[in-house]
Amino acid sequence: MFDEPKPILMKKVVFLLCISIFFACDAEKEKTTITHDFTTIFEKSGGTQTPTYPEVIQYYENLAESYSEIHLESIGLTDSGKPLHLVTYNPSGNFDFENIRKEKTILLVNNGIHPGESDGIDATMMLLRDLANGTKKAPKNIVISAIPVYNVGGSLNRNFGTRANQNGPEAYGFRGNAKNYDLNRDFIKSDTRNAKAFAQIFHKVQPDVFVDNHVSNGADYQYTLTHLFTQHNKLGHEAGEFLHKTMMPDLEATLQKNSWDITPYVNVFGRTPESGFSQFMDSPRYSTGYTTLFNTLGLMVETHMLKPYKQRVEGTYALMEALIENIETKHHQNIKSIRKKTHESFVNTETYPVQWELDRSQETTLNFKGYEGTFVKSDLTGQKRLKYDDTKPFTKEVPYYNYFKIKKEVTVPKAYVIPQGWHNVIDLLTLNNVVLNTIENDTIIDVETYHIKDFKTYPNPFEGHYTHYNTEVSKTLQKISFNKGDFIVKTNQPAFRYLLETLEPEAVDSFFNWNFFDTILQQKEGFSAYVFEDEAKELLANNPQWQQEFEAKKASDDMFAKSASQQLRWIYKKSHHYEKAHLRYPIFRIVRSLDR
Repeated sequence: MFDEPKPILMKKVVFLLCISIFFACDAEKEKTTITHDFTTIFEKSGGTQTPTYPEVIQYYENLAESYSEIHLESIGLTDSGKPLHLVTYNPSGNFDFENIRKEKTILLVNNGIHPGESDGIDATMMLLRDLANGTKKAPKNIVISAIPVYNVGGSLNRNFGTRANQNGPEAYGFRGNAKNYDLNRDFIKSDTRNAKAFAQIFHKVQPDVFVDNHVSNGADYQYTLTHLFTQHNKLGHEAGEFLHKTMMPDLEATLQKNSWDITPYVNVFGRTPESGFSQFMDSPRYSTGYTTLFNTLGLMVETHMLKPYKQRVEGTYALMEALIENIETKHHQNIKSIRKKTHESFVNTETYPVQWELDRSQETTLNFKGYEGTFVKSDLTGQKRLKYDDTKPFTKEVPYYNYFKIKKEVTVPKAYVIPQGWHNVIDLLTLNNVVLNTIENDTIIDVETYHIKDFKTYPNPFEGHYTHYNTEVSKTLQKISFNKGDFIVKTNQPAFRYLLETLEPEAVDSFFNWNFFDTILQQKEGFSAYVFEDEAKELLANNPQWQQEFEAKKASDDMFAKSASQQLRWIYKKSHHYEKAHLRYPIFRIVRSLDR
């Protein structure tokens, strides 16, 4: 065979190369145009199943890959060792929250705080898909962010039996997280990595409106949907008024228009609701209580666990859709200014409420749709049991107590002074964007000092703590020495409410009541009676006022008069031997004029 001429050979090589490039490009084009199936497991199962945690994250990864309007990111770690994720829908494709919050209202949705309550997980997957693919009209004024599954460890602990009364799905996660914490009690104390990661997300997003999706059952009734808006008196000022008189009734009306009945969360256990019930007080340990500290408008969705799973998920979808519609068409222009005015109203007041109680002098009448319930003799125990009859529905006027009044309030200090040794407190303040000013030199400051006057402690553990309650303090003005590196924290800042709720010992979910300062409750030094008695006698002799008080107490208190140890301890506590740190709250208040 003769060799081909070189020009012909070169032409063949170029031709073959072009063919190769063409097919390679065509293959790449085919690869990039592969479409994902975004039919959810919930839909494929006919409304009986919910996806596993890996399936949820893969779904959002595919959604973000396919639609520029969707962004998925991981933020922080959870106790499971896996990250927390944040998925955001923005039609403009802008995911810089510094820019977003200047222009749009931000809605943050939290799902799977209790993974067995998976309704919101499925509803949010479908809602964000439908917005991204155009099935639902894209809102122009709202950006929607969601935590796909907050309790990752609980979601991975999948089972089909722990939700004993719940009607589906077939399998689901467990309430406790990887460390067996109930995450909806952890937002202030932040014992878990989950709570710390949530704080990172919350302050990154800075939502105007927050929704936390749940499932619950305290009684039986006709509704699939119930709502638990954050308590409006506690939210306070302009935001509380708007939430109670505008946002909540607008949502109820929109759902009614869309053929979905809804009622306030039925806060009833062990009895029927006909006699009335009260609103749930969401203190800062709960998600909507925590978000309230930054004047975010909060809402928990509580679907009824006895209703079919398909119906519950569809209801959760309908509620979020209605909320988005109302914000888009009615509220987006007002929400940011309402939140700003609320913050200003709080920082300009002289007092701040730290405890609330139900106000039974005010009530709202609900046209409540329930089932007849009676107490009958149990065939099992022989005792009385509550039994509802869903063949006997009714609509009755029921009193609903949704007003609370202030039980205790404190005078707002200009600032707090925090010794640097309390790093667990400082770390949480920093995590929550609190502005801390470092003391540059050793100094003496005039401060108001609290001493723990009284408190009670629950006898059983609660979420890893033996919590305190009914805390009372006494106050004194003192000059206290502080060291270089200690912190002054002014109250006139965005974290105003967070500071008051955590640093005031009498507040329900204060750091004190969550045991952050229990070391001050234990006396570290003491005395031996046989040594101290001679000095005690001398101390009374040298202090006539003490002697007078001592004799008066013996005369009025028989127990004291008969107890040598009590008498010596009384004198010891008045002497210079008694340690200053015992029962002295280690966070100090500046109440004098201060450049705020």
